[in-house]
Amino acid sequence: MEKEKTLYTAAVITVSDKGAAGEREDLSGPAIAEILTANNFIVQSTIIVPDEEREIRHALRDAVDMKVNLILTTGGTGFSHRDITPEVTMSVIDREAEGIAEAIRWFSLQITPRAMLSRGVSGIRDDSLIVNLPGSPKAVRESLEYIIDSLKHGIDILLGTATECARKD
Repeated sequence: MEKEKTLYTAAVITVSDKGAAGEREDLSGPAIAEILTANNFIVQSTIIVPDEEREIRHALRDAVDMKVNLILTTGGTGFSHRDITPEVTMSVIDREAEGIAEAIRWFSLQITPRAMLSRGVSGIRDDSLIVNLPGSPKAVRESLEYIIDSLKHGIDILLGTATECARKD
């Protein structure tokens, strides 16, 4: 008998001035949703917001209020003056989960030295895990596929359905 797979819930927030204005097609948000769906997540919300503090904060808090397990942002993590996703995320979370952002950067550095320019963060608010992903569809795919299994285990621990960290040796 096949083991029943746990279903998780998620929200995807694309942070992009041009995307929010309809001037650029969002390719990263749909890439995230596709990977999540393939990994037993039900994507309950996708939204595009401009690089504005109030808009980002509102989208993050709305997703937490929906009680989704995982909130993934894409965009707004670079060096531009308008890239404020990490700062807004830090203002919303209760606890940091630094290892996730560190793992994304470490993995991405194996692909491009420009990964060191990512300022993404991750953390927990209530029972939701929030992770900032890069803005490009390629980087989103690489990063999310690398961390997705660990995210599910972290969510299980957060929700109390798993109590120990399984090691992959």
